[in-house]
Amino acid sequence: MAEESMKDFEQEINESFKTAKKVENEDGGKWEHLQSLVESKEQFDVKIIEAVKGGCIAYLEDTRAFIPASQLSSSYVEKLEDYANKHITVVVITADPEKKRLVLSHRAIEQEEKEKEKAARLAELKVGDVLDGKVESLKDYGAFIDLGGATGLLHVSQISRKRVKTPADVLKEGQEVKVKIIKIGDGKISLSMRALEEPDDHFSGRNNTLEETGGFKYEEKTRATTNLGDLLKNIKL
Repeated sequence: MAEESMKDFEQEINESFKTAKKVENEDGGKWEHLQSLVESKEQFDVKIIEAVKGGCIAYLEDTRAFIPASQLSSSYVEKLEDYANKHITVVVITADPEKKRLVLSHRAIEQEEKEKEKAARLAELKVGDVLDGKVESLKDYGAFIDLGGATGLLHVSQISRKRVKTPADVLKEGQEVKVKIIKIGDGKISLSMRALEEPDDHFSGRNNTLEETGGFKYEEKTRATTNLGDLLKNIKL
């Protein structure tokens, strides 16, 4: 009886180890899979269960995940509770099996889409193009101009022929401007408003001056002719 009990005990221990091993392997396999999603950037549709401090909670493949407020959108999120019960598309950005920490992001998808739009827009543009744009932001060294899918830099020296101390002196965010592409390289676009002023404005200015003063010169010529006629009338041949 004692021998059978010992055998039964050993068998029970072995079964326990097998069960523990199985659970460990299943859990380890799950996190290994989740870690692979960080690299693959596969997108998933998830439902946000609740808003918590600093972000929102959702479940991905039955695993509780956290979406930080900064990863909900590329724009500022004012009210986290507005996302409760909503579905959003996400990618896995962190999968830590030791801490059982799974972090998701929707912002990463938005940024990737913007990069694709930018690349497509860049392929359409070329040096010399004149475009309508909108002032996106102002810096001391220039202004970033939204060209509709791509952003270009309008350096302070390229704003005008006149001396501009800072872009904020002549531009404001949201202002619509016409710019010319003067350089494209390394994914960057250099713009100019100054190039649209010269030399066209110099030439145009001369024409404008002639047009504006043409009548005056004509009147002077007419008066001069009349005065000369008056003088000749008094001369006897």
